[in-house]
Amino acid sequence: MAKLKVDFGRKKGSIKPVHGVGQPPFYGTDFGMLHYLTEAGIPFSRLHDVDGFLGGGRYVDIPNLFRDFDADPENPESYDFAFTDLLISELVKSGTEPFFRLGVSIENDCLLRAYRIHPPKDYLKWAKICEGVIRHYTEGWADGFHYKIRYWEIWNEPDNYEDIMENQMWRGTKEEYYELYGVASRYLKERFPHFKIGGYASCGFYAAKDSGKAVKAANSSGRTEYFLEFFEGFLAYVKANRCPLDFFSWHTYDDVPATLFYAEYARRRLDEAGFPETEHICNEWNCEVNQRGTARHAAVTAAMLLGMQDSSLDSAMFYDARFGVGTYSGLFNPLTAQPFPAYYAFKGFHQLYLLGSQVAVDCDMENVYGAAALGEERGCIMVSNISGEDVPLVLEMGDYGVTGCKVTDQERTWEECPLPGVLSKDMVLCITVAPWRRA
Repeated sequence: MAKLKVDFGRKKGSIKPVHGVGQPPFYGTDFGMLHYLTEAGIPFSRLHDVDGFLGGGRYVDIPNLFRDFDADPENPESYDFAFTDLLISELVKSGTEPFFRLGVSIENDCLLRAYRIHPPKDYLKWAKICEGVIRHYTEGWADGFHYKIRYWEIWNEPDNYEDIMENQMWRGTKEEYYELYGVASRYLKERFPHFKIGGYASCGFYAAKDSGKAVKAANSSGRTEYFLEFFEGFLAYVKANRCPLDFFSWHTYDDVPATLFYAEYARRRLDEAGFPETEHICNEWNCEVNQRGTARHAAVTAAMLLGMQDSSLDSAMFYDARFGVGTYSGLFNPLTAQPFPAYYAFKGFHQLYLLGSQVAVDCDMENVYGAAALGEERGCIMVSNISGEDVPLVLEMGDYGVTGCKVTDQERTWEECPLPGVLSKDMVLCITVAPWRRA
């Protein structure tokens, strides 16, 4: 039996924006699917690996925005903003804030030839190019915009593999990345003190939980001990050189309990290293990617969102929301352009986020996750059962009564239903409640 006790009188803080996503759903220059981001209230879309292989040569990546590294970064004509302007503008219209990765897309076939993943040949000039990009999108420079884009991330997964020739993201040493981060972070923070500068989108902390454990879905490296070595070296470098670190970002493709362990590990090590004010953000995650398109994937996705809400994470982004055929593109069916069941986990979580204040939920069953929020006139409870079995549900919530319920399970997707007495296998519930009206 799963007994959930919801105490609407015990507030725990704010519902956090953990329902961000990676790449937004679009195809070419068709952004007609972005309304799904609006409808699910997606707070962030991280712009990494946008538009397929090598960024399609058009979007976001620094070599797409600044095609000739020998050009003058202070000359607006050195930049090619056309496609990225369109993407950013459409995202802003949708109500989703871009989370801008400064760097390049992954080159999965780098063993044949690497094109853009080498360290920049001049770190300060690279930083000045990034300055031009930031000025364009936030200060109106070069016929640009004044958009709210707060987060600027320096590179992605430079720790991807210890062997430089096999590293799909950074064909350089860890020391070279530390130096790039140092030069760029100090320069950009001095120029933009009001923005958040950070990195480095770590491959993760798998070895912290189980030494030598590799998670196949991570598709990055079995060298998980190197991930930790890189992380510790990065923290030491940033501390010794007094580099800005407004946020630290990291990735996971492990299960829910393991991910929550990694979150606490990252927070603890940041604190111990002298960075208690640094936000930590899991900006790539996806659980049981092989279940894409199923009720099971919806349930584990919902469970992750609910578990992250109760973690030390400041925000999170699912990898990813692309409209594509890749295994990791878990929110939209590439054949129909319709949402997969997992999309509705984000839509459900947004109902909590809209209400603002988290309240206490106690559940006495492992692998049943729940969270609740309270607004001025109503509340919402979200529950996900990933236990692998059907379990009776007992919901205690004091002076509140159910006013509506939506379900996603093996047979239904985001359908209205009466509150069930049994949480079936892989069921997700989004329950709206209100105080009982007394005469």
